[in-house]
Amino acid sequence: MKFGKSICVLNVGGTRYAFTRDVIRDFPLRRVSRLHACATEKEVLELCDDYDRERNEFFFDRHAQAFVFIMLYVRSGKLRFVPGVCELSFYTEMLYWGLESAHLDSCCQKRLDERLSDVGLSDGGLSQQEDAKEGATQSPVGEPVAVMELTRRAKWLERARRAFEEPNSSLGAQLLAIVSVVFVIVSMVMLCASTLPDWDTAKRNTFRTGGRHPSPPLAVCIGWFTAECILRFLVARDKWDFLRRPLNIIDVVAITPYYVTMAMARAGMPGAGLGVAGVFLRVLRMMRVFWLMKLARHFLGLQTLGLTLRRCYREMVMLMVFVCVAMAIYSALAQLLEHGLDLGVRNQDYASIPAAAWWVIISMTTVGYGDVYPITIGGRVLGGMCVVSGIVLLALPITFIYHSFVQCYHELRLRSARYARSLSVEILQ
Repeated sequence: MKFGKSICVLNVGGTRYAFTRDVIRDFPLRRVSRLHACATEKEVLELCDDYDRERNEFFFDRHAQAFVFIMLYVRSGKLRFVPGVCELSFYTEMLYWGLESAHLDSCCQKRLDERLSDVGLSDGGLSQQEDAKEGATQSPVGEPVAVMELTRRAKWLERARRAFEEPNSSLGAQLLAIVSVVFVIVSMVMLCASTLPDWDTAKRNTFRTGGRHPSPPLAVCIGWFTAECILRFLVARDKWDFLRRPLNIIDVVAITPYYVTMAMARAGMPGAGLGVAGVFLRVLRMMRVFWLMKLARHFLGLQTLGLTLRRCYREMVMLMVFVCVAMAIYSALAQLLEHGLDLGVRNQDYASIPAAAWWVIISMTTVGYGDVYPITIGGRVLGGMCVVSGIVLLALPITFIYHSFVQCYHELRLRSARYARSLSVEILQ
């Protein structure tokens, strides 16, 4: 700012906040940070309602309590609705200060989606209304070129990020998702075909004659997956957070074996008869099955399953504990009754507790392959108790997991419907 004092005061609805110029310049709220680039008082008045030059105070006739919660987001990174304030009113305040619905916590995003659905609006439509109001009172003539370029670049990066991360956000994102799904299907078909005897014989003949070039479809699929992973990394907001996400780790794990295999092939180690190296190569090739996890970005069902498992990990751990405790008890009793008591009949299938544990787990889950079964009276009674207790133990946490699954499904469906409404507006425009 080329005028005023070094301390800037923001007066929002009667509540005053004092900041230095450097803080104003890097402020996370777009409307506030634009004040630093203003060169004249006229440009300042395009961003705020009034300005006091003597005290270097900027007046905003906005909701003071809503701005308190927005400031909490600036400090802690978590944005939630103000208790007792209409969701749409608070969202209007968010748009005024330069925030979007994506900045809200997931629980508040669900409330906003439901409220917008009730009134027949989308967040894109409400954002356009707010932009129209702002454009009616502001002029872009005074905005510096550098700020406009930065804003344009930020919008382009955000649009690219949403195209890769949110397939329903736009028409281009849907086309990108369709292409990605096609490549996943082609790669899976080739992986299944590569295990056929005729395919393996042809591959051995190719290597024997000195050919080491990959099949063109597989090379194209790998090229697409590699380019997609690199582009998603480049447009990610937080690079470290990108590297820590499970799906991104799976992408790297699924792509890397191909390049390792090609490097080993060029180094003269293409075959399967290389001992440990050959086993290592076959394991790497089978890791391509992880490409199926890429479908989780494009299908609501897989997204719901992943979100449910993440939210219900305590219930899943509890279920595993139940099963393991019951398996240890029944395995020891089954080994004793069928083999350890020496009552004239020794069942060799229960010669050890680990061997009996296999029978316990298939009995508790009511699978019952029939390869192992008790032959003594006590063993059969124990088997009945094992089956009944298995049904009860498996059913205990199912209710919590089911309700969490339904909740996650409704949340993701509402978000998908929101993107679908925005996509419809984009197509009509």
